[in-house]
Amino acid sequence: MGTCFGKFTKSGKFHLHVTALDYMAPYAKQKVWLKPSAEQQFLYGHHVLKSGLARITESTNTYDGVVVYSMSDIPLGFGVAAKSTQECRRADPMTIVVFHQADVGEYIRSEDTLT
Repeated sequence: MGTCFGKFTKSGKFHLHVTALDYMAPYAKQKVWLKPSAEQQFLYGHHVLKSGLARITESTNTYDGVVVYSMSDIPLGFGVAAKSTQECRRADPMTIVVFHQADVGEYIRSEDTLT
C-alpha cells in the first residue's frame, strides 16, 4: 500500500502522476494562481493562458516546473512555465503561460489507468 508518485517510461524518464500533488504542493518553489474563470479550463486539461493568470511567483523562469493553485490556495495540478515572470508581464492575453502536465480532473478522466 502507498501512494503512486509517477512511473518510469521505457526511455528511463520519470513522469509524475497527479496522485503526487498533495505531497509536492507544500514544497513548491514556483507557483501559479488561476483566476476562477480559468480553473475549469485547466481542470479539463487545457494550458493556462495569460488571460487566466492571477498571480505567479516572482522568480519563475521559462520551463520551470510549477504547481497550479486556485485563488483560494487549493492545488489544482502542475505544469511547466512557458514564459518567465518578466515575459508574462508583457505577454498578449491569449499567450500560453503554463503548459498543462496533470490536474485533479484526471481522477475522473483517467480513473481506469491511474494506479
